[in-house]
Amino acid sequence: MGSGELMNTPFMWRNRLIVPLLVLALAACNQGDGETADTEEEETPAIPVETARPSRGDINAMYSGTAPIEAFADAMVIAKAGGEVREIHVEEGDDVTRGQLLARLDGDRLRFEKDQAEANLRKLERDYQRNVDLRERGLISEGDFDKIQYEMEALQATFDLASLELGYTEIRAPIDGVVSERFIKLGNTIDVNAETFQVTSLEPLVSYLHVPEREYRRISPGQDASIQIDALTGIRFDATVARISPVVDAATGTFKITIEVSDPSRRLKPGMFGRIDIVHDTRAQALQIPRSAVIEEGGESIVYVVSDEVAEKRIIHTGYSESGNVEVVDGLDDSDEIVVVGHTNLKNGSKVSVINGTGAANLSARAGASGE
Repeated sequence: MGSGELMNTPFMWRNRLIVPLLVLALAACNQGDGETADTEEEETPAIPVETARPSRGDINAMYSGTAPIEAFADAMVIAKAGGEVREIHVEEGDDVTRGQLLARLDGDRLRFEKDQAEANLRKLERDYQRNVDLRERGLISEGDFDKIQYEMEALQATFDLASLELGYTEIRAPIDGVVSERFIKLGNTIDVNAETFQVTSLEPLVSYLHVPEREYRRISPGQDASIQIDALTGIRFDATVARISPVVDAATGTFKITIEVSDPSRRLKPGMFGRIDIVHDTRAQALQIPRSAVIEEGGESIVYVVSDEVAEKRIIHTGYSESGNVEVVDGLDDSDEIVVVGHTNLKNGSKVSVINGTGAANLSARAGASGE
């Protein structure tokens, strides 16, 4: 072996070692790239969503407000005479009609005064009749006749007053309604002007809304309305716009409207607080989607439409809103499959997985199920 060969021997061994190391390093890099790609694929899984198609149906434009329910009429029955309460004929909750007897006071003294006034009047009437005959025959002066006539008229007034005061011992209902409160008990001695009963008219019930003047041209008497009460969940009571104030309050910029609601079942009670909806326009067969499916972003209303398992951001223009649904004026078709659950996690182009079957369920059916 020559001297040159001996000098090259270490280099040859070194090259033999370097080449395999380079191969192993390249293989490791390739394997690392594969793992990175797999990791990237695992980091972008399909997002689970629920979808449905828009529905069509009538949708109303309405003004909504809150106000307490009040009785149409409410009368405090005041005693016009004093005395002991001898009889009570009604209790709280009883229906009464105007003029019906509610209670009776002790009227013995007033009855005696009336009988006495009546006896005096009858005696004077007989005397008066005799004096009429005497005057016709010229046996009595006109002055004496006028005096007797005056006395008879005075006794008539006394009798009428005694009859009136005796009648005041009978406490009667001033209006049709229901006895909402009783303030007296049997045996009580009450004074004149004492509160005895409260009678409330429950048909119809009324509410008063103070509406911004911008709504003035949209609301008119006779329009349909409805009332919902928190204490009576799921029940909507039909109502009507009865009256509208002809003036606007300059201090508040509102006008008063009177809502009448009929409730023969008497589930509504004066004092309950209700949400009142007044319908002032209706659009027939409008395209609708749940309000919850709409995202407000940058001053625009958007929804996500699914096609080929990909979510597409879609700008829509909305119209009327009612009962959790919103009208879509532009931007969607009946056949579009929109995301109704899970849309808050999406962005344009997100891969999605529809988890509620085909997603072809119509929103009207979904809305009906949720309404139940």
